[in-house]
Amino acid sequence: MTEERFSPLHQRHLDAGASFTDFAGWMMPVRYSSDLAEHHAVRTAAGLFDLSHMGEILVLGPEASDALDYALAGKLSVIEIGQAKYSLLLSREGGIVDDLVVYRTGEDRYLVVANASNREAVADELRDRCSPFDCEVHDESDDIALIAVQGPRALEILTEVPGVRVDGLDGLDGLGYYRSAHGHYGEHAMLVARTGYTGEDGFELYLAPEAAPALWDALLETGAGAGLVPAGLASRDTLRLEAGMPLYGHELSLDTVPSQAGLGRVVNLKKEGDFVGRAAIEAGPDDGARVLVGLTAEGKRAGRADYPVFDGETEVGIITSGALSPTLGHPIAMAYVAPDSADLGAELYIDVRGTRIPATVVSLPFYKRKA
Repeated sequence: MTEERFSPLHQRHLDAGASFTDFAGWMMPVRYSSDLAEHHAVRTAAGLFDLSHMGEILVLGPEASDALDYALAGKLSVIEIGQAKYSLLLSREGGIVDDLVVYRTGEDRYLVVANASNREAVADELRDRCSPFDCEVHDESDDIALIAVQGPRALEILTEVPGVRVDGLDGLDGLGYYRSAHGHYGEHAMLVARTGYTGEDGFELYLAPEAAPALWDALLETGAGAGLVPAGLASRDTLRLEAGMPLYGHELSLDTVPSQAGLGRVVNLKKEGDFVGRAAIEAGPDDGARVLVGLTAEGKRAGRADYPVFDGETEVGIITSGALSPTLGHPIAMAYVAPDSADLGAELYIDVRGTRIPATVVSLPFYKRKA
């Protein structure tokens, strides 16, 4: 897409004084006040995110389950109605076209949520892969707005919003993790999900674009006393990095196979029949292929994307995402390194603008919320 696109909440962001960035052709809020303040709000109270740039693609019909079992790396036919599953769309060479969250919203109905930058590629691939099956693929992205409320007080806040109701549940606390339910905001139909991309509890609200501004206002008004603030993409990035969650274009790409990224468990080689990329996954990555690790360092100088990583005097990898962790107070990074340098506890070095900073290989995630 070459045309600049705007969220249905764009005026709300302007009114709130947001700074914007171009993200996959969309003008999206990068911050409202400060990255740190918004990050800490999500960790301690709640943050409100506009994710309307994400792609939403419906797959429906009698053979929708079989079609997705063939199209994706996971086995979608076994998930229950109301359940969600993280999955991967692989190329025939085993590379990652996109990582997805798939919701089963009916017996023969699935909602596939794609990254904004890959929306068209995912829709095109699903149409092609599903064409031999008795099902239909519809890109509904332009007809769906997406609002997320994330943080330890998300449940408390959303429960109190006037007009929000969820079908078939006594309360939102009955909605489990990686589950969804049909609901309403006023007279507007809404899908309420509980997944998240910040490492905190949280909810995603899918509804018609024309209803989104009123819901945004209601959430902010209801949550003001509980510490809810609007949060931009900058804080979302540091939150997901602390939680060890990969980002397409950084940790994931067409040149990455799932096992390199620690996502081998997402690929279901036990499911019956073929799926796109199966032969390549069974063959495995090339010998010596780099693997994703977590790195921590001391001080305040953080490695950033594309900074090289050394083992002694040998360059063995590259940073994919890095920051000074707002929650932990020290530098963290994810990096692809040679497998011989990937052992937990290995002492490596990050080249930060010509200075070698010692770093230690650690397990992911860097941060895990208390249950």
